Amino acid sequence: MNILPVYIRGAERTMNILRSLSLPYRSINMLAAFLMMSASCALGASEENDLSNPISRTERYVALENGERLHIREVRLKSSSTTPLSPVLLIHGARVPGIASFDLPVKGGSLAAGLAQAGLQVYILDLRGYGLSSRPVEMDAPPDQSMPLIRTADAVNDIAHAVRAIQTWNGSPRISLLGWATGGHWAGAYASQYPQNVERLVLYNTLYGGSAHHPSLGYGSPLEDPRNPGHFNTAKFGGWGLSTRDSLFVVWDKSIPMLDKTQWRDETVKRAYGDAALASDKTSQRRTPQSFRAPTGAMADSFELATGKKQWSATALTNVPVLVIRSERDFWSRPEDAAAIMKDAPLAEMLAIPEATHFVHLDRDNAGRKRFLEGIATFLAQPH
Repeated sequence: MNILPVYIRGAERTMNILRSLSLPYRSINMLAAFLMMSASCALGASEENDLSNPISRTERYVALENGERLHIREVRLKSSSTTPLSPVLLIHGARVPGIASFDLPVKGGSLAAGLAQAGLQVYILDLRGYGLSSRPVEMDAPPDQSMPLIRTADAVNDIAHAVRAIQTWNGSPRISLLGWATGGHWAGAYASQYPQNVERLVLYNTLYGGSAHHPSLGYGSPLEDPRNPGHFNTAKFGGWGLSTRDSLFVVWDKSIPMLDKTQWRDETVKRAYGDAALASDKTSQRRTPQSFRAPTGAMADSFELATGKKQWSATALTNVPVLVIRSERDFWSRPEDAAAIMKDAPLAEMLAIPEATHFVHLDRDNAGRKRFLEGIATFLAQPH
């Protein structure tokens, strides 16, 4: 039996009783923190209990205009004696699609399974151009024949279709969103336009336009057009790009503060991540070395964010609780991004993970993953 949702609901009933008493506000807050911390600790135990709570995975598709479709994987417990908590949609970043990002078939490699064990109904989205979703016809032509594909407006449209489908499948009027890196930017942009559909929002190592300086993505970076400073280098990148297995680990390895990377990151997880990324594109084996395609619209948007140009405003999230997660060793987001979201979002809280990398959800538990999972499970389980 999965104890976390049961424990949380018991904690909520206890808190309602405490609020009916004449206890000091500070005492109630301290008790609330203790109860929620205890509930989050149950996640670590439940995640290891896969045999008693096996996971069910269902591949779903959403039909779009012009014959296109979105792929969404549903991840949940096969059986549970409790009503699932509100559903959560996981949104990948710029290059690696949903399953490779959030549901690797190895221990310590599935954020989706960890959240399902905590009682959540989890959905993993592939945006158009990624994974098992439709790819724009331009991705079958050379990249220099198209402009950057899948910009923020396109991503928001895909998320809107996914949310409507989940509302139908699940019956819940509001969906929680969790976005990693560019996925967080896309999730925030959606939530700012459709806050009535969003239960809670998790922004994980996300750019926001909090500063005009970025060491690797902004002015003076390879993303900038040398002939047109301040603009994305469309002529160089085109509509889509290729990534090899080795390219996935360059900045990850640099972020790990020890020579023996296996102490920080399980080699089984690393191998599964590379395998799943390549497997996400049926054309990857046609090239040497093998490589998978991804649209470049995310990089064009990220260049603008890295130069301080916001594309959405967290001030619109007046009734949406927001959890801002930032890893101390993240190479993508900046402290200024997290601070700007915290300033703009009316209901924001911060989870800073010391020494953690951009890929903390795929690192070892003692490298920040345990703290990451507990923080998310506690946040998503709270009543709105």
